[in-house]
Amino acid sequence: MADQPIQTSVAVAPVRSEGISARNWLERLLPYASVAVLFTALSIVSPYFLTVSNLSSVARQTAVINIIALGMTLIMISGGIDLSVGSVLAFSGICGTTLLEAHASLFTAVAGAVLAGAAWGLLNSLVITLLKVSPFIATLGTMGVARGITLVITGGLPVTSLPASFGELGDGNILRVIPVPLAILIVLALVTGFILKYTRMGRYAYAIGSNVEAARYSGIPIRRYLISIYVFGGALTELAGMIEFSRLMTGQPTAGQGYELSVIAAVVIGGASLSGGEGTVAGTIAGAFLMSLISNGSNLLGVSPFWQQVVIGTIIVVAVAVDELRKRRRAI
Repeated sequence: MADQPIQTSVAVAPVRSEGISARNWLERLLPYASVAVLFTALSIVSPYFLTVSNLSSVARQTAVINIIALGMTLIMISGGIDLSVGSVLAFSGICGTTLLEAHASLFTAVAGAVLAGAAWGLLNSLVITLLKVSPFIATLGTMGVARGITLVITGGLPVTSLPASFGELGDGNILRVIPVPLAILIVLALVTGFILKYTRMGRYAYAIGSNVEAARYSGIPIRRYLISIYVFGGALTELAGMIEFSRLMTGQPTAGQGYELSVIAAVVIGGASLSGGEGTVAGTIAGAFLMSLISNGSNLLGVSPFWQQVVIGTIIVVAVAVDELRKRRRAI
């Protein structure tokens, strides 16, 4: 009796697999095709787009959102979300720049900032797993707490007495060609891809996001891996924050406002589902580059930054609607 359902499902699977596979390939290629189309369009309509300085600027700007989005990818795959990334970026960045102002080494400052970001990730995960608060509400709360603490400890004033060497983190180049933030992004993308594909944390993230109860009954220690995922996301957020502050050469307590929208949009555009269980590093990178190209192209064409917010919000709604339609189609 136990074998009959398995035999039936095997017989039915080949009938539907080809259509589903073809649709999946089209959906996976859509983010990359969108980037290619937008890149080509901007190259045609703006004479300033394909300049070395502009492309370098795009790479540096994209790196900040992209690094945060890598951590968000794991979080959303596991069925969670983190609305606190912008506030955590500001808090931990202030911690790092304060250490620099106190004449600590760059390594010490970055390590301190990353630890501060990881601590916020730990707090988020404990509120979610121990207090059973939904990720949306938990991180919405810590978003306000982190921002408030940042403003309290700084009095709303930026940290400005920073060494000139700090600027190399955000504006430096490797071999005079590769922007340092882009090199960091490539390394972190490879690390995150390895985690998703070859480690238990990655495989369990997919399992937890697909069906948390099934994962629990399978013996997966849900709390332990959710803690690891949120800590990883917090650490990446702060590394991105230090790159951001390096480019500004100041520690801004108001930095990162609205970043959560851009990050979530990048991950969702890249194919991740808000309900969990889906997502890839390559898709997230494509989504983040698409968001960066929209912002850069708008600036080059003189489009108001207010309209950029309208575009980002619209993209999120459309991406989520497409995801819902996709899930309903699979359920039929």
